[in-house]
Amino acid sequence: MTDPQLNNGPKRTPILNDDSEYQGCFVCGARNPAGLHLHFRQEGSLVVTEFIGTEQFQGFPGVLHGGILAALLDETLNRLSLLERRWTMTAKLEIRYRQPAPVGVRLRVEAEATLMHPRLTKARGRVVNAADPTLIYCEAEGSFLPLPAEVKDQTLLDRPELAPFFDLDR
Repeated sequence: MTDPQLNNGPKRTPILNDDSEYQGCFVCGARNPAGLHLHFRQEGSLVVTEFIGTEQFQGFPGVLHGGILAALLDETLNRLSLLERRWTMTAKLEIRYRQPAPVGVRLRVEAEATLMHPRLTKARGRVVNAADPTLIYCEAEGSFLPLPAEVKDQTLLDRPELAPFFDLDR
């Protein structure tokens, strides 16, 4: 299980985190019992989170599943758009797995923008060993498009408790 205390310190960046009543997202939702419970923070131009995976997230024994690593990168890269008060969805994500990421090791996930445009965000990121950032487990590049208005509108109809999270002026 993840450690919910990893990113609850003073560096937590509110715009990057869902503080609504919903909290159902697999990656960032605090109320999703099967989720990763990530919290994000800004460090200069980077969006950063940390994660310690347990055996429930493994593929091969003792190794985190590649899909979990992809989810970590996807969500972290996508959060960059929020720094410009824009909601986006993943259009493309390319990942290069460099070496197995072990279960039980604190990982640092970091993302930086390579292009910020109202109609397109491009970003790159990586998952590294938090204690030794020279140990790179995987790297990614992604493209993110604006959230379609009809998706936002339907979401707010279905889940009005998400309105504060969509309020990007906070």
